[in-house]
Amino acid sequence: MSRLKIQKLSIPVVAAVMLWLKTYIVYKTSFDIKIENIMQELILFINPLSFLLFAFGIAFFFNSEKIRNRYVMATSFILGFILYANIAFYRFFTDFITLPVLFQTSNFADLGDSALTEIHWYDIIYFVDVIILAMFMKYKRKVEEFVPVKKMHQRAYFLVAFALLFLNIGLAETERPQLLTRTFDREMLVKNLGTYNYHLYDVFLQSKSSAQRAMADGSELVDIDNYVRANYVKPNEDMFGIAENRNLIVVSLESVQSFVLNNDVYGEEVTPFLNSFIKDSYYFDNFYHQTGQGKTSDSEFLLENSLYPLNRGAVFFTHSGNEYDSMAENLSKKGYYTSTMHANNKSFWNRDIMYQALGYDYYYSATDYEITPDISVGWGMKDIPFFEQSVEMMKEMQKPFYTKMITLTNHHPFRLDEEDKFIDEYDSKSGTLNRYFQTVRYTDEAVKAFIQKLKDEGLYDNSIIVMYGDHYGISENHNEAMAQYLGKEVTPFVSVQLQRVPFIVHIPGVTDQGKGKTISKVGGQIDLKPTLLHLLGVDTKSSIQFGEDLFSDDHRDFAVFRDGSFITKDYVYTDNTCYSKETEQPVEGSLCEPYKEKARVELDYSDKIIYGDLLRFYESRDYRGNLMEQQQ
Repeated sequence: MSRLKIQKLSIPVVAAVMLWLKTYIVYKTSFDIKIENIMQELILFINPLSFLLFAFGIAFFFNSEKIRNRYVMATSFILGFILYANIAFYRFFTDFITLPVLFQTSNFADLGDSALTEIHWYDIIYFVDVIILAMFMKYKRKVEEFVPVKKMHQRAYFLVAFALLFLNIGLAETERPQLLTRTFDREMLVKNLGTYNYHLYDVFLQSKSSAQRAMADGSELVDIDNYVRANYVKPNEDMFGIAENRNLIVVSLESVQSFVLNNDVYGEEVTPFLNSFIKDSYYFDNFYHQTGQGKTSDSEFLLENSLYPLNRGAVFFTHSGNEYDSMAENLSKKGYYTSTMHANNKSFWNRDIMYQALGYDYYYSATDYEITPDISVGWGMKDIPFFEQSVEMMKEMQKPFYTKMITLTNHHPFRLDEEDKFIDEYDSKSGTLNRYFQTVRYTDEAVKAFIQKLKDEGLYDNSIIVMYGDHYGISENHNEAMAQYLGKEVTPFVSVQLQRVPFIVHIPGVTDQGKGKTISKVGGQIDLKPTLLHLLGVDTKSSIQFGEDLFSDDHRDFAVFRDGSFITKDYVYTDNTCYSKETEQPVEGSLCEPYKEKARVELDYSDKIIYGDLLRFYESRDYRGNLMEQQQ
């Protein structure tokens, strides 16, 4: 009888142990989780176990062997699928999936090649434990009697599970104090709590965020407003209004990172046109993308609102019903016709809904373009015909206009038709990096044709043309190949520097004919809105924003990422380490300490605005009354 009990108990335990070991192997082989000491390795090793014991332990409450086995199989497959979803997601984004991302189902159909390139036939190995478990259940020695686990054994089992949970939490809290209050670092949560506990915590955060709006009131804006006012920087008098009443054309350069500019592949320039164009423009060479999981949509959110994106999911999905004080609305008040031009499915990233919240007059989506198979590749319409057709639409727009253009060709997995390849592939172990240079080169050619088209159609002289990179194209998963190209190791410091993206401001008659200037102030996409509005003569002093005019003499060199990393004039802070920009080596942490609070406060205030939809109170009497009381 004792032997029989052991056999019955073994199925859930075997399932839990197999999934535990598989999870740890995945940690070490599929995720780039940085381990600094033996204690962190121990925490990483044990952190999946308590959850798995609880999950599979529920099987002990079933009095039917068939139901128990079905439950164990279903649980093993579901948890295995969650783990694999993180693997596939991490391959492309170097990040862990969140609940809001899973809700973005309208994006799935558009993922196309990008998703398929991250899924391989040999990934079946990630479900080998489920296969073994099924075989074990099918071929194990049949018994005549099913003996349920006694309550005494159940209590002992769950006592062990609880003990492991408390041990895990205790060690994690010792190693990383205030772990759950620093939720912007998903890798830290997975490393200390485990993948499965992290997803439970993610569910809690999602429920909490849903309740925040209902409980929010205008008084929460007082401290935020005071902070914004105290940190406002005046525009440069010479630059304020220098492009007033001109058309504003903003081009979002898909996945273009700064390292490709003024660089080559085997002697061939990657961006020959942009290299010359920046000489006739204001070019910011220390400008960083600050996107989160929303990628391109996050860059749009930063551009329009000078608020930070969320740590989880994309604001375009999670908070498209909020009220915003967008750049589009500010320009509409100044008499501008406002639009976005993007030859893609209008519902991708929930743009058709979010653009209404941002106050655009019109969204030129795929239905407005003549898209045929011969001018499509990868994610949709090629950049050259996109620009050509877009300029034709601009000719009919009410003047002055503000339009934001989003390119597509330089998108993962970076594939081109043969006739569109202007340079040879790079030669490394990363096919992604090899192809990347070719698609960037194509986009450069498209931009060249675009500028010429603007000139030909008479739109160039009375416009201001702005270009910026939306987010990285090459993730940390390709560091080995990047190190080969750069000729040096991709350290955490170098990885941060690779997050620089181009920011180019071209003002015909002002910056052309060699009158451009390279500006090395540290800034990020959070600074786009005040910088551009000031150029157009729109004051932003009354706006709730966290960016600063990059042309201002008072601009502070500072850019913070969504994970809490930041860059200043002299230092880079990432992975809990302070680096000197001069030596690229770690330095005393106290040198970065003065900036940590600014980074924390701004991310926290921005989150409060979004989660609580606080801008709906901004013009209200209640908020104004509270503000006046606070100031008195």
